[in-house]
Amino acid sequence: MVKRALCVGINDYPLPDADLRGCVNDAHAWADLLTGHYDFTASDIRIVTDAQATRKAMLGALKDLLQGAGKGDVLVFANSSHGSYIVDAGSDEERYDQTVCPYDITDNQIVDDDLRDLFSAVPAGVHLVAIMDNCHSGTGTRVLPGSQAGGNTRRARFLNPALRGDPVLKDPLRARPNQAEKYPESDMREVLLSGCTALESSWDDRIDGVFHGAMTYHALKAIRDASYALTYADLHERLTGLLRETNYRQHPQLEGADANKTRQVFT
Repeated sequence: MVKRALCVGINDYPLPDADLRGCVNDAHAWADLLTGHYDFTASDIRIVTDAQATRKAMLGALKDLLQGAGKGDVLVFANSSHGSYIVDAGSDEERYDQTVCPYDITDNQIVDDDLRDLFSAVPAGVHLVAIMDNCHSGTGTRVLPGSQAGGNTRRARFLNPALRGDPVLKDPLRARPNQAEKYPESDMREVLLSGCTALESSWDDRIDGVFHGAMTYHALKAIRDASYALTYADLHERLTGLLRETNYRQHPQLEGADANKTRQVFT
């Protein structure tokens, strides 16, 4: 059995007032968890941060992660960054494609379809989990880079398309993401744990003196509190409760086939 991971964290963006502060810490924290408690070796974990994390580099590293995977292997992709969207101009009703923002966001994005194409090619029996601590629509607050809430340390992990000169949704509360209909959960090869719904923001904040994503910080706490033995469904339930107790208005989402949701994490 092979265990490999790719941990991405992007704080630094080449756009005005767009930087985050907790994403690189998130990437290292996931790597430390996997080596410390789930028998991953440091040589089998790749950490990609800031200017290293271009679109080409991220997709290349993902291909390396997935290449040669076979039944029983455990693969982890953890991403902490900004997210955004691309308006679907060909639809009568407002729709959008969700995106992950690489470092070179001024020229490139990673559309959910890019990830889905890679994940769908993974052979049956591979245990693949994707942890996405970013938000795609920003519709909960219509935030712009520099927008803050809950004090001067909290920032949404969302980049408004207007900063790239791209169209924005006219009615984001009614717009619908394309991916929900394209890819039913029953067809997903991976387990996907994401930071919030399409109508909310994932938050970057200083927690106990250290910057992290609120989702990542509390997911790690939930795992520790369970003595590192819990299913993805258990993790989702515990994480949801912790975010509610600490007044982060984001509801993490767990997607995937039912059999994968009830697997023990990272094993």
